Amino acid sequence: MSDLTDLDHLARAVDLATANVTDGGGPFGAVLRRADGGLVEGVNQVTTAHDPTAHAEVMAIRTACAQRETHELPGAVLYASCEPCPMCLATALWARVDRVVFAAGRDDAARAGFDDATFHEYFETPGHHRLLPTEQTRTVQAIAPFEAWRAHERRIAY
Repeated sequence: MSDLTDLDHLARAVDLATANVTDGGGPFGAVLRRADGGLVEGVNQVTTAHDPTAHAEVMAIRTACAQRETHELPGAVLYASCEPCPMCLATALWARVDRVVFAAGRDDAARAGFDDATFHEYFETPGHHRLLPTEQTRTVQAIAPFEAWRAHERRIAY
């Protein structure tokens, strides 16, 4: 196990974020410490990869999962240069990350032009569907994929 502390990992995430700006990416970096102590880094590649999901935290989680050939990272800690957006938090939840530690807050990001407040509010406010209208249109075959899933003997639960 490494002697590095939360502060050391946060400092690395901030350094990655700062360097990423020079490389044409967004000012966000992440370090994921796996349960075995291994470290995986990620930087924001939204504009360089033309991928709105290529946030630093997501990139670190994707890499760690690919390295381990798994979709879950129990025991992992995610260190982010800035407070994760709802997508990144959801990704950490799906990956079963144990803890998230971040340096700058959402207000700091907003002052730099990255205002995720609308997205945070979307999930925090009743009646949030005005931002992104959603509706259910139930079809005859709506649950067929779930029936197939339950019947599949070799499914991998997640």
